[in-house]
Amino acid sequence: MKDSEPITRLITPAGDPAWLVTGYEEVKQLFSDPRLGRSHPVPERAAQLVRSPVLTQSLVTGDTEQADHQRMRRLLSKAFSARRMAALQPRVATLVEQAVEELLERTPPVDFHDAFSFPLPAMVICQLLGVPEDDRDDFRAWCEDMAQVNDRVRAESGSAKLRDYLIELVRHKRSRPGSDVISDLAAAEARAELTRHEVIKYSTMLLFAGHVTTATAIDKGIVLLHENPHQWEALRRDPSLVPPAVEEILRSSLPAGDQAARPEYGPLRYANADFDLAGVTIKAGDLVVLSGPLANLDERVFPDPHRFDIGREDNQHLAFGRGTYFCLGAPLARIELRAVFTTLPRHLPRLRVAIPVERLRRHTGLIHTALTELPVTW
Repeated sequence: MKDSEPITRLITPAGDPAWLVTGYEEVKQLFSDPRLGRSHPVPERAAQLVRSPVLTQSLVTGDTEQADHQRMRRLLSKAFSARRMAALQPRVATLVEQAVEELLERTPPVDFHDAFSFPLPAMVICQLLGVPEDDRDDFRAWCEDMAQVNDRVRAESGSAKLRDYLIELVRHKRSRPGSDVISDLAAAEARAELTRHEVIKYSTMLLFAGHVTTATAIDKGIVLLHENPHQWEALRRDPSLVPPAVEEILRSSLPAGDQAARPEYGPLRYANADFDLAGVTIKAGDLVVLSGPLANLDERVFPDPHRFDIGREDNQHLAFGRGTYFCLGAPLARIELRAVFTTLPRHLPRLRVAIPVERLRRHTGLIHTALTELPVTW
């Protein structure tokens, strides 16, 4: 499709029509195209990728979308500033070391996803946002409930519980602020720069999105390096290779057995005007799915794209998007991933997947495409 039909029609898992964009140049262009946005003129009628209260709640009002987005990024830029990321980096390294120590206390085979790759980013994002440590297990359970797409009651229940919890946490931060993101948002509400609804919305977005994608990338990296053991050994011998290795992990697709049956999609956008691109006419209100994962396999940009190569040069992948909607959390994700893939080869040089890779399976009933489990041994 990337060659002959880089923008193609599809029916989403929710049963709605949409445009799927797979060509690198087309995805890159549309990430920054003002004719696309996250708003729909009639949100309740908007086509959806999956039926999820989380995604439905994220729809915004078209009249103020750009202004709201710029205001949100301005307010959150402090949270992901170079200074705050530098201050968080030693703590992330400590959390990774502790997670490895806890992993080594178990008897293999161990479900790496459950024991390491999921809880670690959750701990990091909770620390950044200011979620008390004692509440993190509840937070994890609510996020798992919210991710359901086949059980609307469970998804709405998880969403409601997290919202109620955050309302109380924001109230607490108003009177006893700390050096964390939710305190920053609560202060912005006190200055009338945000409404309470916006504070809860942004907090939910950061908590939910801030750990699932990183957990998936950690799992993906373990599988890819398992299939390329010489590159794992190279990381063990030379940690300076970790930064480009992380970029290649972000670019590459998970080689799970059911990959063809569960395509990787990407950010959802709605057209706010009619326009032509790559031989198709996109109408106002149409749902457009920007598949960064598939664009990252475009051989016109990435030679031999299905080859995993930690030495790949000029790796301009689209894992974090581009332009106006470039992921605010990209610096944090890179800090976490670099810490993980520096520490694991050093402490667990013989770490490997404990079952054939083709037997790995991804969730089919959740918003994200994380692995259901990742058995490992060492």
